Amino acid sequence: MRKHFGWRVRIPVAMLVVAVGLTIAATGFSKTSGAHAVKAAGLACGLGTGQKATGTPIKIGAIAVKQAGTDFTDIPNMANAYFQCVNDNGGIYGHPIVQDLLTDQTDPGALAADAKQLIETDHVVGIAGSSDIIDCAVNSAYYKKMHFNVLEAGIAEQCYSSPAEAPVNMGPRYSADGATQTAIALHAKKIAFDQSNVPGTQYNLGGSKLIAKAAHVPIQFLTEDAANINGETAAEKEVQAAGPGGAVVLVFTPPVALAILQGAQHLGLENKVIWTCATPCNTDFLATALGSAWNHKLYVNAEMNLISQDNGPNSVLYQKVLKLYGSNVAGGIGSFSQFGFLLGQLAVKGLLSIKSKVYTPQTVNAAFKALKNFKTDFLCKPWYFGPLPNNTDFTVYPQDGKMVLVPKSGCLPISTVDPLVKQVRAYEKAHHV
Repeated sequence: MRKHFGWRVRIPVAMLVVAVGLTIAATGFSKTSGAHAVKAAGLACGLGTGQKATGTPIKIGAIAVKQAGTDFTDIPNMANAYFQCVNDNGGIYGHPIVQDLLTDQTDPGALAADAKQLIETDHVVGIAGSSDIIDCAVNSAYYKKMHFNVLEAGIAEQCYSSPAEAPVNMGPRYSADGATQTAIALHAKKIAFDQSNVPGTQYNLGGSKLIAKAAHVPIQFLTEDAANINGETAAEKEVQAAGPGGAVVLVFTPPVALAILQGAQHLGLENKVIWTCATPCNTDFLATALGSAWNHKLYVNAEMNLISQDNGPNSVLYQKVLKLYGSNVAGGIGSFSQFGFLLGQLAVKGLLSIKSKVYTPQTVNAAFKALKNFKTDFLCKPWYFGPLPNNTDFTVYPQDGKMVLVPKSGCLPISTVDPLVKQVRAYEKAHHV
């Protein structure tokens, strides 16, 4: 474990948000060219044989939200990019992985139908790469009933409480916890917490409310119409709510956060308050668009390690796979595509562990459930199939068009002031994970 911030006070800085947003990938398996197969020969994807898989496909499902202002499809798209690299390297003992991706617009009825389509009509053998605002809330009980153990980037409360689901991320609530803790660590006198007004986001407020109360820091909650955001209006409202010596916590996707931050700059508000943001802001897209005017002025909780400052084997492979297979990953390098890459790796690790080499819903979901001690340079601690396995974070800020680690930062524990975090720490101790 790395050391905590040298400037942290009162409460440990915690986790990062996985707020709204992904881009839809086409359903089905995208074949790669012969040139891709040749280039992939040196990549350690799956078996790493350099031979294209041609056997019976293994179908893996995913559900992601895609609507105005909220698009999470970069996550399943990146998982599929890794699947394609695996398929060009022997697949799963000769079997290629086919992704079956469905998208929704936060419609509970449609989401319930999507889950049933994947499992009962499309006959996927597993679900890996999902990221949706209300999928867990709508379908957790169904997944449990059907004995599907889902690998996902979670958002809703049920993603972190259902025994049938395991996220690779902290989700917006716990990432927002981290942003709130960062604001407190920087001595904010008051906090203005702002997020999208889409369904299911009220849950995100709970931890920050408790953390601010414990630190005796007032907090005010705001919402915005992310699909029709006016950056200057939102920024002015946030700064006014935060007040002198205050801080703003943003829980938005990168394009929406960018509109607000650029609006703040147009009004000369970038130096008026402390600006913090949840995980989606951890992308060079945002840092580049903001430019040097925002150097060291936006503190972002990052649920995954920074690629630009990490030359570990996982980070290197991720960048190569993204470049070769990630044409559908609109956000490029960033936390969302890192989530997808890790989900792809976990699914493949589970599939390769099936000794019978028979790939059915029973064998695949048992293999997913058994995943543990997965080490990656993306995360501070090994990942396991459980309620909140990713429960430490990094903190970054923009510097000349890139996100960089804040000096003296590293792996920071999520505050146990939030009840689930306390339960997870007890679970880890009891299960030695």
